[in-house]
Amino acid sequence: MSRSIFLTGATGFVGKAILSRLVRENYAVITPLRKGSDIPADCIKKINIDAIDGSTDWQGSFADVDVVIHSAARVHVMNDTAVDPLAAFRQINVEGTLNLARQAAAAGVRRFIFISSIKVNGEGTSRDTAYSPDAVSAPVDPYGISKKEAEEGLQALAVETGMDVVIIRPVLVYGPGVKANFRNMMQWLDKGVPLPFGAIHNSRSLVAVDNLVDLIFVCIRHPAAANQIFLVSDGEDLSTTQLLKKMALALDRPPRLLPVPAWIFKFGAAVLGRKDISNRLCGSLRVDITKTRALLGWSPPVSVSEALKVTAQHFRESRIK
Repeated sequence: MSRSIFLTGATGFVGKAILSRLVRENYAVITPLRKGSDIPADCIKKINIDAIDGSTDWQGSFADVDVVIHSAARVHVMNDTAVDPLAAFRQINVEGTLNLARQAAAAGVRRFIFISSIKVNGEGTSRDTAYSPDAVSAPVDPYGISKKEAEEGLQALAVETGMDVVIIRPVLVYGPGVKANFRNMMQWLDKGVPLPFGAIHNSRSLVAVDNLVDLIFVCIRHPAAANQIFLVSDGEDLSTTQLLKKMALALDRPPRLLPVPAWIFKFGAAVLGRKDISNRLCGSLRVDITKTRALLGWSPPVSVSEALKVTAQHFRESRIK
């Protein structure tokens, strides 16, 4: 009898994409769900839980489980309202992750795949440099710090128990159903709103959700993935201006981009107290996926243009419904 995949975060943006492929490829899947949540797939074994934290009892959850894919997390949000954001992130992202991993290892799970974040490396690079998976990490915000601490705990647990740990640090993930700033940009372009981003000469790595999921599937079985850290991207870095032009093309809309110099945009954002937005739109963040390609023989199967096309199609269809 084939063994199962245990997937957390199955109702999230990335988790849904992982689950869809697991079902499509006929994997036996076990997934924990909070009360009130559900997924429309009868072939999946569902476990009801209250939360994923340091006190969650996973006893009996890992029978016949070969691999855990842990994509659930307290995610990075703008304007966090928690009294102590770092403590809130640690409760779920560190304590919850390590508690899950310890019980999985004790139950004989072979491999634990942890979906981390590029924020473990830091908040940005120059146009001419790129983060590597084995460079010294320098997280800045509570979310990045919590992910780094979880990674360190998992690496120690791998040594202690012998369970394989695979860490994947995605950059910004996009695809059908994407929300937040990426969806906002599609809305502006679709409505023909003029945007002051026609002269942004930064360089950013992105990853289509299908490319991320493809790498995760390689890491389920590939022997060379054991106890490694991988960065993942589409392999094509873009400026904000280039991304918006490609996005407009995918939406079949003319890109109404005003060539406002980046320094003016940055100054205006600083005056309004929104440096975070200017950093995301004008700053660079590049990753080097050479190790991912070489060690796993993996290349992104979907191009940026192809991924934007399906993202735009889903966006347009969701607006019609």
